[in-house]
Amino acid sequence: MKIIEIEGGRSLEGSIRIGGAKNAIVALIPAAILTDEEVTICNVPEITDTNALCDILDLLHVNYNRSTESIVINPKEIINTEISEQYSKKLRASYYFMGALLGKYKKAEMYFPGGCSIGARPIDLHLKGFEALGATVRSEKNKYIVEAEELRGANIYLDIASVGATINIMLAAVKAKGKTIIDNAAKEPEIVNIATFLNNMGAKITGAGTSTIKIEGVDYLHKCFHEVIPDRIEAGTYIIIGALCGKNLKIDNVIPEHVDSLISKLEEIGVELEVGQDYVRVLESTNELKPTTIKTAVYPGFPTDLQQPFTVLLTKASGKSKVMETIWENRFMHIPYLKALGADIEEKNQTATIIGPTELTGCEVVATDLRAGAAMVAAALIATGKTTITSAEHILRGYEQIVEKLSSVGAKIEIKEI
Repeated sequence: MKIIEIEGGRSLEGSIRIGGAKNAIVALIPAAILTDEEVTICNVPEITDTNALCDILDLLHVNYNRSTESIVINPKEIINTEISEQYSKKLRASYYFMGALLGKYKKAEMYFPGGCSIGARPIDLHLKGFEALGATVRSEKNKYIVEAEELRGANIYLDIASVGATINIMLAAVKAKGKTIIDNAAKEPEIVNIATFLNNMGAKITGAGTSTIKIEGVDYLHKCFHEVIPDRIEAGTYIIIGALCGKNLKIDNVIPEHVDSLISKLEEIGVELEVGQDYVRVLESTNELKPTTIKTAVYPGFPTDLQQPFTVLLTKASGKSKVMETIWENRFMHIPYLKALGADIEEKNQTATIIGPTELTGCEVVATDLRAGAAMVAAALIATGKTTITSAEHILRGYEQIVEKLSSVGAKIEIKEI
């Protein structure tokens, strides 16, 4: 097990560069197998989720070559084989191989994927989309077998604007016969990035980033070069950390429009920011932070993935703040540990009430999931004394070189294996 130890109370100054988006690369790597030619993806984040996807490429006999911030994938010798639980359980996004293999071979076999335990995350919408395209779905315990004689375009309405279902249906539909229309599609920037990648390979996708995506099936996809967009959640996390303990901390390689909802909330509570074309600088400020209410929502609303770190910031606001979680029912698992650190928080009916300001004191806490782990890091950086974060593997799934990046701007942080 990995732990992260942090000595809190230091001001952070300098610049942190944001890497490629986790929520994009986890779909781009599976999408790459839809062609039989070589594709190059750059700005690839060095996170354990990337490693887990490469393990699946190995299982499928896909040739690839990784170098610093890039991966070259050549699926010419791919073998469509069952993706066992050993591989699928490593990350939730392994399910994108289901859509890609179905699109390429009209058949996919894989076990139900893993990931963070932040609530019920069924793949019913994915499977309904596959069925609408003409596939049959069978389940054997935890394994799904999805196959079709032929995939045909269809009109598909998503009951929920699911990112995963939107992407998986796109992957299955790009080589289907005729036109597919996805209504109530998710609008996240990562979906646009994936649609761009597919189009660069010869797909015909329009409307990505809106609630209606249209896909005209093609027979063949070819080689291309593609760049992963910057990770808006990593950027948001470090911007929040800057608001907590930054001293003119610059967050570089950012697309500011992707974090508009966060920037608006930070300015509302009194955080001073300088927003550039590709950076956000958190200015040193003596302003007293004001309390606020946030409610998580699908993009472009306030991201559920930033709710947990933002809760830490609200422990410094003077008065009563509320955080309402509408996406995942288990997204408050960080709260008991914030309370152990000294925060005044109560949680009821998917709403957390935070009374501030409070001082935090270091102790041992747990990273129960990826974003809860980010919240623990943020809290530890402002806590008095040492904080030990166990189950740090969760954090490494989505934050590349987090120890190195924070150390470079003045944090006293180290990672250990126990």
